[in-house]
Amino acid sequence: MHPHIEDYALIGDEQTAALVGRDGSVDWLCLPRFDSPACFAALLGDEENGHWRLAPKNLKDADTCTRRAYRPGSLILDTEWESDEGHIRVTDFMPQRDKAPDLVRIVEGISGRVTVRGTLRLRFDYGHVMPWVRRCDGHRVAVAGPDAAWLRSEPEVHTWGESFGTHSEFTVEAGETVAFVLTWHPSHEARPDLIDPHESLRHSLADWQAWADRCRYKGPHQDAVLRSLLTLKALTYAPTGGMVAAPTTSLPEEIGGVRNWDYRYCWLRDATLTLNALVSAGYLDEAEAWRDWLVRAAAGDPAKLQIMYGLAGERRLPEQDLTWLDGFRGSRPVRSGNDAVQQLQLDVYGEVVDSLALARHAGLHDKPHVWQLQLALLDFLQDAWREPDEGLWEVRGPRRHFVHSKVMTWVAVDRTVRALEDHPELPGDLERLRKLRDTIHQDVCERGYDAERGTFTQAYGSTELDAATLLIPRVGFLPPDDPRVIGTVDAVRAELARDGFVRRYSTDHNSVDGLPGQEGAFLVCSFWLADALHMTGRTKEARELFDRLVSLRNDVGLLAEEYDPRAGHQLGNFPQAFSHVGLVTTALTLFGTTGTERAG
Repeated sequence: MHPHIEDYALIGDEQTAALVGRDGSVDWLCLPRFDSPACFAALLGDEENGHWRLAPKNLKDADTCTRRAYRPGSLILDTEWESDEGHIRVTDFMPQRDKAPDLVRIVEGISGRVTVRGTLRLRFDYGHVMPWVRRCDGHRVAVAGPDAAWLRSEPEVHTWGESFGTHSEFTVEAGETVAFVLTWHPSHEARPDLIDPHESLRHSLADWQAWADRCRYKGPHQDAVLRSLLTLKALTYAPTGGMVAAPTTSLPEEIGGVRNWDYRYCWLRDATLTLNALVSAGYLDEAEAWRDWLVRAAAGDPAKLQIMYGLAGERRLPEQDLTWLDGFRGSRPVRSGNDAVQQLQLDVYGEVVDSLALARHAGLHDKPHVWQLQLALLDFLQDAWREPDEGLWEVRGPRRHFVHSKVMTWVAVDRTVRALEDHPELPGDLERLRKLRDTIHQDVCERGYDAERGTFTQAYGSTELDAATLLIPRVGFLPPDDPRVIGTVDAVRAELARDGFVRRYSTDHNSVDGLPGQEGAFLVCSFWLADALHMTGRTKEARELFDRLVSLRNDVGLLAEEYDPRAGHQLGNFPQAFSHVGLVTTALTLFGTTGTERAG
């Protein structure tokens, strides 16, 4: 039986991440970075594309564990099976690395005597390359081209090769443990130093829990907010501070469909909301690292600002189809890279400038060149704001004058005007920027608003709606009590909501994105609706929607990009940073950090 997206849990070391299923199988892992080729790719194919399973041998329903949970305040996963033979626990984690990435799996006997079966199939290059496997010093060593991986166990467990996999079988009684460590390194280098799996477990748990203890949020759904923050931390590439949108590629927005994209990169669109969530929750170091990544990525010609970058700010992310993979539940194509990197999205200028303003307001240490970067972005927008673009949702249809894009160019100008007003010593043409701000505002209100229907539309001259217009009051373009805001919230809710959950836009007529098929409700848009309901004075409805959204998390608290309310399953890449940022932001909007309910 093929698992559902929500059947997976996340482990990681802040440089890459693995997905572990309820059946005890690691079905996705890219090494050594989030955006590296996967060595376990069964998630997007089958077991022959790479996986590593540890589970009881003689359990009839071994495809589903008895229970699983993260240890409190950590990314350490415990999966338990109970049977007539006894009770075992498998603890999975990736310790924060010194140099080489390690995946640690510790099998522990809780009661009885349980026979455990292990199957490891390493398949480098997204499940395409079968390595040469040999024994060395009691370890199994797999080598293929640039990749090498070592498997060892403590105490040593007999392994054998069969059906192009490495197998093991052993028994554990109460109090006994068997630890496995899988270590990757470049094949031209010597084997890295061995780690002590049990000592690594103690250190990893202490490190994660110390980080979790810094969380300032004490309101309702505290566990959900903390789990979301831990997930955001896990999706951060520690060497640079960049945050990937998700650790996966090509998990479908529609089962069997073609809306399958690579999200293992860093999007500028996530910047402001992510910064706000981190700052408000008390994680200033992470917020500053993300701001610094943003500044480095945005440096250069303002006309060439991209919508996304690689983990270290790489600009070229060429897209290709991995034709040998059948896709998640037959959803093809499977893609590596993302051609949307070439798109023009004017909203990112607003995201960058708004993030710089938020960082300045939060007291993050300023950099001397940041203001010059901001002025350069504004000089570009002086004329460019009038251009059509592909918009926030990266549509692969023709460019349009998207309302959200225009609103965000207004945000870029507005935040710069405010900075000049608050800090007269800063260089800049205040009067010119004030006029530009007024011009953009008037243009949006005249050309992006449908007076007959009482709502802002997706684009100038369009009758379609867009959930991104829910952000109009949040960014301060119009006050929440403005009738145009209230009308937009009501219209989006009426036309784009399905069973209470919001789609980004209508795909019924393929009028916008040029792609066939449908997609699920976009979770962050549903959080935006909760925010907008609260801001427009409907706090009770906002809280009810928030409660429903929190209930969509899987058993270990994770959210994908989308949700299919009819099938009751999550859709899209998983776990999705934008969804977890939405959860944290809405909790802060509704309750603040102390849990005191805020007025609408």
